[in-house]
Amino acid sequence: MHELADGLWWWTARHPEWHPRGFGDVVSSYAAVHAEGTWLVDPLLPRDHAEVVTALDAVVRPPVAVLVTIPYHVRSAAPLAERYDGEIWGHPAILRRGLDPGRVREIRPGVPLPGGASAFAIGNPRRYETPVLLPSHRALVTGDSLVVADGALRVWLQTTPKPSTATWYRTRLRPTLEPLLDLELDRVLVTHGEPVLHDARRALAVAVTGPPWHHPSW
Repeated sequence: MHELADGLWWWTARHPEWHPRGFGDVVSSYAAVHAEGTWLVDPLLPRDHAEVVTALDAVVRPPVAVLVTIPYHVRSAAPLAERYDGEIWGHPAILRRGLDPGRVREIRPGVPLPGGASAFAIGNPRRYETPVLLPSHRALVTGDSLVVADGALRVWLQTTPKPSTATWYRTRLRPTLEPLLDLELDRVLVTHGEPVLHDARRALAVAVTGPPWHHPSW
């Protein structure tokens, strides 16, 4: 694991269901210790995970809240929640992924999360993804709405662009992302690409006000 700041760690792992190799096959996970416990965000343990687990054991402070920003980022939430006797927070759709209902708690935008974290609704209609602010680290964590691609933070368009895309983005998606620009941020932590650790507010503004990004192979 890499320590990004005091109490904030980042690691990466090859996603076992992502083929072929290329953009998105290696994903990022985060651990953040705060005054009341620890957040694990979209955690994915690598195939040979002993080193990562040992590192987590050394830094995790209970209680543990595993935050899932988007349902198919459940990843290693279950074994880590069990290991640290924690709760798994996410959209109710995460229950479709075989989790123990007794450990699952619903993320609701506007309702405080453990440690004072807060989630945001995006999309029109609303998406299942809920970006999360980690206030003690002045960090915004996103699932798939934002990625770092070609060296820059971008809004990720996961469908093939068409003539109506610009209008859809301007009128339907961008307005739901604009409230994020008012956050006091030092970092944007993406799960695809490297975290943004400098000029985060400027990078976020450029991403949201600019055109969305689409990977050419998608």
